[in-house]
Amino acid sequence: MKIPFTKMQGLGNDFILLDNRKGIYKNPEKLSKRMCNRRFGIGADQLLLLVNSGRADFRMRIFNADGSEVEMCGNGIRCLAKYIWDNKLGTGSSLAIETDAGIIRPEKSGELIKVNMGEPVLEPEKIPVNLGAGVRGQGLDSKSSLVKNFPIKIDGKTFKITCVSMGNPHAVIVVKDVNSIPLETFGPLIENHRFFPKRTNVEFIHITDRKNIKMRVWERGAGETLACGTGASAAAVASSLLGLTDRRVNVHLKGGKLLINWSSKDGHVYMTGPAVKVFEGNFQI
Repeated sequence: MKIPFTKMQGLGNDFILLDNRKGIYKNPEKLSKRMCNRRFGIGADQLLLLVNSGRADFRMRIFNADGSEVEMCGNGIRCLAKYIWDNKLGTGSSLAIETDAGIIRPEKSGELIKVNMGEPVLEPEKIPVNLGAGVRGQGLDSKSSLVKNFPIKIDGKTFKITCVSMGNPHAVIVVKDVNSIPLETFGPLIENHRFFPKRTNVEFIHITDRKNIKMRVWERGAGETLACGTGASAAAVASSLLGLTDRRVNVHLKGGKLLINWSSKDGHVYMTGPAVKVFEGNFQI
């Protein structure tokens, strides 16, 4: 069986996109493991499925390279939107796309794509963060119960995490130099820490100034990636909550730059960045 696919990327965060509106592909978990493998498959961080929706224009399903399904992907939804527009599957300059994190609305912004990521979720139980009765109150903002600079000990080292959900969980950690962090060591340890019942994405950030952040990301189920749209959004929210940046910031990742604006008007996070088609082909299974 040959599977037609399109390879896409947003700031180097790369995806295999399958049009599954006819419901042909019944086992996307297995497909993701096989197709995303960088030595025996096509190679990608995640597999994206375009499917029909009864609530929006389309639905997006997202599978990590390890086969696990996740709620939302910021770079992925820009790539899905570009695919829809390039193939004339949707009309107009904006779309409504159903995800497991709700309906997300990408729109054209010149050569870039702007996405309304919705309001960040900050309540520990909804992120979710399992603080536990024995530690509740430590590292929590006394006025709002936000998880801000919450200390967790990993392999003998204490990290202060600020937790945000952008439809998926994130732990943001401010450091002096993101390049000096052994991400391949601490990323998976934090991802799988007992505080995170659904695991978590991990962002190490360095504040350059009030309008610029440098970031490295360890994505849940994928490892280190060159960029992460939900992670950049979470980092912008966290740095603003900590009083370190303005609400509108440039997030500089290994793959490039995203503009994140946490609007003071409606409380929504707006992400603007590129999406690129790399190539298309057929995968033999």
